[in-house]
Amino acid sequence: MNLIEDDLWLNRDYYGGQIPAAAERELHLAARAYLDDSRAERHLLRALEIAPEEILVHLGLYKFYFYKGRLGEAFDVAQNCLRMSADGLGLTSDWRGVSPGDAPFDSFDDVRARFYLFVLKAYGYLQLRLGQYEDGRSVLHKITELDPGDKIQVKPLLDVFDRPDDYADDDDE
Repeated sequence: MNLIEDDLWLNRDYYGGQIPAAAERELHLAARAYLDDSRAERHLLRALEIAPEEILVHLGLYKFYFYKGRLGEAFDVAQNCLRMSADGLGLTSDWRGVSPGDAPFDSFDDVRARFYLFVLKAYGYLQLRLGQYEDGRSVLHKITELDPGDKIQVKPLLDVFDRPDDYADDDDE
């Protein structure tokens, strides 16, 4: 890539102006530096400094931590995303108090409600992966209440975690 192409790529408006250009540039720089963990993380944290209330920036940081296997840090960011998503919908910050009629969860066309469900799914999944099984299951079961049609596909995930532990490592063998 030549310098002009590189500059165009780094300054492109991928998010449709939803986040400040300087924060978006940092996200692009983080993507370009993905294999260099410390450099990529620095760019993501700079983007967060520039736009601390932009959920898309938090989402970028979440994805970085998740795909790098840094699940504890991904969980912390997921908590922030859940709070921000709930605020955006006018919901209580405690997912346990959310009811099906509080937002159009049954409409896959409502981006904010769908995003809340996906963030809640990530939050519950991370709890399961971090060994917080009861909490994680509670979150995922809450989603089945909010999304009875299972549009975000939480039931297959629950099936894996609710069945007997057929695949546990047996150290005695």
